[in-house]
Amino acid sequence: MIVASLQVVADAWPAGMLVLVSLFGLAIGSFLNVVIARVPAGRSLVRPGSACPGCSAPLAWYDNIPVLSFFVLRGRCRACGMAISWRYPVVEAVTAAALVLAYVALGPTAEFVVAGVLLPTLIVITAIDLQHQLIPDAITLPGILAGLLLNLATGRISWVESVIGILLAGGLFLAIILASRGGMGGGDLKFGAMLGAFLGWKALLFALFVAVVSGGVLGIALLASGLRGRKDPIPFGPFLAAGGAMALFWGARVVGWYVSGFGG
Repeated sequence: MIVASLQVVADAWPAGMLVLVSLFGLAIGSFLNVVIARVPAGRSLVRPGSACPGCSAPLAWYDNIPVLSFFVLRGRCRACGMAISWRYPVVEAVTAAALVLAYVALGPTAEFVVAGVLLPTLIVITAIDLQHQLIPDAITLPGILAGLLLNLATGRISWVESVIGILLAGGLFLAIILASRGGMGGGDLKFGAMLGAFLGWKALLFALFVAVVSGGVLGIALLASGLRGRKDPIPFGPFLAAGGAMALFWGARVVGWYVSGFGG
């Protein structure tokens, strides 16, 4: 039903779909900022309404327009002049850009529907993990169910592939956690299982490969440069998110190509 509706709108208004997707992405990005600020603190996403963290002045609707309001206000609260974090317009713009690129690459398909849910989730997890070294269960556990149900509803991949992806990621990360004796957290395990639910086990393998390689390279570079010590934590969530985003577009294709190469 969702895919069919997208196709109807795309056929009737092809150029306008990019506008709709970008506006939708900006709105979702604005909501993601609420999630980033409130979920780690255990606060409600609904109440109270948006307000300045410095003076608690409620934000009027015209001061809460994604990206635009930040520049109109010159990055400061209208009431008290407190600086507004650049995270807000960056998250909004990145979310909009990610969804537009996904639409251009995938079109009005089941893959785009899945991307429309997964990509914003990867963005919010990345922002929270970078800031708090935390991947909240409140995002990943519902995300596992959402990935499974979305694939079941759209037929993008079979539910069997999705379940195998969940179990595969969970098993691999559990083994790493036990072997590292706490060097990796349970949040990464649940995040990996969420990726398995969305991507299926084939694309998951590609996502994990990208995450491990990119995380290892950056980790070595940080240690060699002295910017991080051996005992300094380096969040793994952003690398998993990058791997998940790449796998969404190319994962199954790359794994299929790799396997077919060995098959002769």
